Amino acid sequence: MLLDAARKTTGLDNFGDDSFREGADRLVAALKGEANLNMPGVQLLEQRLLMHLEQRLRIEEWYRCYPEIDDEEVTAPLIGIGLPRTGSTALSFLLACDPSARSLRAHESSRPGDSVASDTPVSDRVALASEKLPGTRQFVPAGDNPPAECQELMALNFGSQLFLAFAQIPSYAQWLIHADLESTYAYEKRVLKLLQWRNPRAHWRLKAPTHLLYLDAINKVFPDARFVMTHRDPAHVMRSVCALYTDYIGKLTDSLDPHYVGALNVEQWSVGMDRALEFRASQSADRFYDIDFSAMQSDPLGTVRGLYAWLDEPVSVEFERNMHNWWIKNAEQKGAAEYPSADYFGLDMPAIEARFGAYRTQMHDWMATS
Repeated sequence: MLLDAARKTTGLDNFGDDSFREGADRLVAALKGEANLNMPGVQLLEQRLLMHLEQRLRIEEWYRCYPEIDDEEVTAPLIGIGLPRTGSTALSFLLACDPSARSLRAHESSRPGDSVASDTPVSDRVALASEKLPGTRQFVPAGDNPPAECQELMALNFGSQLFLAFAQIPSYAQWLIHADLESTYAYEKRVLKLLQWRNPRAHWRLKAPTHLLYLDAINKVFPDARFVMTHRDPAHVMRSVCALYTDYIGKLTDSLDPHYVGALNVEQWSVGMDRALEFRASQSADRFYDIDFSAMQSDPLGTVRGLYAWLDEPVSVEFERNMHNWWIKNAEQKGAAEYPSADYFGLDMPAIEARFGAYRTQMHDWMATS
């Protein structure tokens, strides 16, 4: 039904390879059978799924008309990884201030097949993950046409944690945590080629906490990638990320279960960190640069200078001025964050500290060498 609707809306019929279908089928089944969406939730998720399918059709049409797009090369992207709520979003905003680098922008992320036709943001008729849902709190930094996580591009292949932040869908969550997302990252690379085709620049700056779970797949698709990893005590992270999830999910269902959200996030991020520890142990240390949350807060520009020294890239006067102006403006808009208690989410904080014990030890070693 959604496939037919997307075909009718666009007048196109080529979705590309079939790698998206398993995730799409599992997601739709979970939304119908588990999510218990209210009417706004039904409407938003239906529109969102339709949007992703329409964008696949438009992306494939660009490739049909201009097959030379596939000759584009995505070389040595810098990919931000780390637990959520560790300062990675603020870092991405600062990196997006570099006029010589290429950040993924919100309008490109949500509608890449439309945005490539113009340098101006396209209007959007559905609420996007990069936007606030009505009544939700401001959890992330703000800006005009801000940099976006890779979640929307991954959603084009229906292998994205984005959907877990919108609905209580445990069967899809279990599939996703064990899924091989090499095809998802391959499709993301296909989209990046399209986006840079008419807007060439230097290396991409990409990021999403989700990447912790799939570093082996990323490495197959982007073998020359380098990684910047942000760090913060997991005990501080969990309440914050659970609050973010409940804020979104709670608008789209009348049956919010905070304990489900707590258990989901502990599992997702502990498994992700275990995989990151294993991946980093198998790779050359010079592929990774580590940043502490407190360092980002106390000296953001100095932190970026350190990162750029590691990249062996200059920090231009314009770049530094842009960063300074953004940081000052964002600080003025930033309020104190208040989150529900750990008990509200069913979080056992001593157990969480123990579960992330290996990471807590390794985190300090990594930062000592950066």
